Amino acid sequence: MFKTKHEDTSLKKKNFLKKHLKNNCGNQINSTFVVQKKLANLSSFYMINRRHIRVKVMQSVYAMLHAKNDDLIKEEKFLKHSILKMADLYVLNLHIIVQVQKLANKKLELSKKKILATKEDLKPNTKFIDNKLINAIKESVSLDSYLHLNKLFNWNDDDEYVKIIFDELQNSNLYKRYLNTTESSFKIDKSFVIDFYKEIIAPNEKLAEYYEDKMISWVDDIPFVNTWIVKTLSKQKANKPFVLGSLYKDKDDEDFVSDLFKKTMLHQHKFEDEIAIKTPNWEKDRIADIDMILIKMAITEFLYFPSIPVRVTINEYIEIAKDYSTQKSSYFINGVLDKISKEFMANGTLKKIGRGLL
Repeated sequence: MFKTKHEDTSLKKKNFLKKHLKNNCGNQINSTFVVQKKLANLSSFYMINRRHIRVKVMQSVYAMLHAKNDDLIKEEKFLKHSILKMADLYVLNLHIIVQVQKLANKKLELSKKKILATKEDLKPNTKFIDNKLINAIKESVSLDSYLHLNKLFNWNDDDEYVKIIFDELQNSNLYKRYLNTTESSFKIDKSFVIDFYKEIIAPNEKLAEYYEDKMISWVDDIPFVNTWIVKTLSKQKANKPFVLGSLYKDKDDEDFVSDLFKKTMLHQHKFEDEIAIKTPNWEKDRIADIDMILIKMAITEFLYFPSIPVRVTINEYIEIAKDYSTQKSSYFINGVLDKISKEFMANGTLKKIGRGLL
C-alpha cells in the first residue's frame, strides 16, 4: 500500500477511532449522495480491499459498543456511506491534477498579455499543458459525470489548495526536469504525472488537513485512495478514454461489508466466554478494546464465513492490530485466535468449504 509520511502514523489512526465515536455514531446520512455504479463497472480495477473493509467494520463496531448504541441499521448505513465517500476522495485527488494544469495554462495566457512580455512569455514551454495523460483525465466523461452528479466543486470553492499544489510543483526539480525533456511521448507524460502525484500531491500536509476537515473518516482512507490513484494512472493506455476505477472488486466484497458488521454485532456477546477461557491470566477489562473487537470479528469469520481460510483471517487481524492497537497486540491476538481456531477444528465447530479449506 502506497503511504506518505503524513499517513503512516498509528497515533493518527487511534485518534480517528475516538473522533469516529464522538462525531459520527448516529449522524444523519446524506441521502443525496450518488455513486455511479454503471461508470465504475467499466473499469477492471478497484479500490477497497478486504483489509480496509475490516478496518471500516472495526471502527463501526467500536463506535456502537462504546456509545452503547443499539441502532444497527443506522450504524450500518453510516458504515456504507463512509466507504462510498472514499470515491469522492479518489475523484477529488484526480481532479486537482486537472485543476493545477488549468491554473498553469491561465498563468501562461496572462504572461502573454504583459506589456513588456519576454520571448519566453510569448512562446512558453507548454509541455505540462500538453500532457497527454492529464488531458485524457480532463476529457473523461466518467470523471466529469461523477463531479456533477455528486456536486464536487471543491476546487472552484477552495482554489487556494490548487495554488498550493501548483506552487510546489513549479518550484520542484521534478517539474523542471520534465519541461527540459526533449522527447515527447505518452510514456514520459504518464511517468511525470505519477511522480507528480506521489511526490507533490500525496504528501502535502495542508491538503491532508483539508480532507480531514471535510470528512474525518478520510484520515484512514488516504493511503488506500493514493494506492488506487497510482494504479489508475499506471494502467492508463495511450489514446484510450480515461475511466474511473471501481469501488469494490465484486458483489461479494460489497456484501462482505454488511455481513461482517451485522454478524459481529449480533453474535459478539456469546464470544466473550470463549475468549475468557483462552485468556485465563487476563481480566476482561485488561484486554484492549480494539483487541477484543478484532478477536470477535475474527471468530465471526471463523464461524460464519465458510469460504475464508482460517489462516487468512488470522493474518488479516494481526496486521490490523499492528496499525491500530498496542505494540504487543498482534502477538496476543495471534495466540488467542490460534487456540480458538484449533479447538473449533478439533470439535467440528469450524466448517469451511471451497477455498476456505486452504
